Amino acid sequence: MDFRHTKKGRTALSAVAITAGLLLTVAGCGGGGDGKSDKGASSPSAPAQSSSGDDKAESQTPEPDEVLAEVKGENGLTLTITSAKRDQGGFVTVEGTVTNNTDNAWIAANWRGDERELSKNGASIAGANLIDKKGKKKYLILRDTSGRCLCTQFTGGVRQGATAQWFAQFPAPPAGTTAVDFQVGSMPPASIEISEG
Repeated sequence: MDFRHTKKGRTALSAVAITAGLLLTVAGCGGGGDGKSDKGASSPSAPAQSSSGDDKAESQTPEPDEVLAEVKGENGLTLTITSAKRDQGGFVTVEGTVTNNTDNAWIAANWRGDERELSKNGASIAGANLIDKKGKKKYLILRDTSGRCLCTQFTGGVRQGATAQWFAQFPAPPAGTTAVDFQVGSMPPASIEISEG
């Protein structure tokens, strides 16, 4: 019995000694130095430098969303558009936020559009459209083969005082068209510029 306890004690002592040795080794390898042998290494606090001089490649932090347009309406709702990009696939993706400053939860019932097919989308932004005034055309939200919109569905609505993100995809206007109006529900139209994605 004494032999068994002694063996357990030695095993535990060996494990502690090995762990301590590893910790000292890791601590000895990590940092400090006189800076002479590692001139090419960059410190964690120093900004990364690009040999090409491209400032965009250096930026590691996401830039805050640019506001392309903001409209208010419907008893305190605020619709903000932060992006409108033309993609190579022949469509435009519009993104933004909706902030509910009304007195109640908001369920986007009148944003889903009047078409019977769109009713399966529930509370969504399916009724939004892009209007090309110059080309005199109106672009409706794209749908998948089941008739569901390629857009955000506000499942459960948006609580009072809360902000929700949304997106909507449309067929792309002709390449020369960049200025369009985004409109949904009874919100005022928001004039936006389409950028290349």
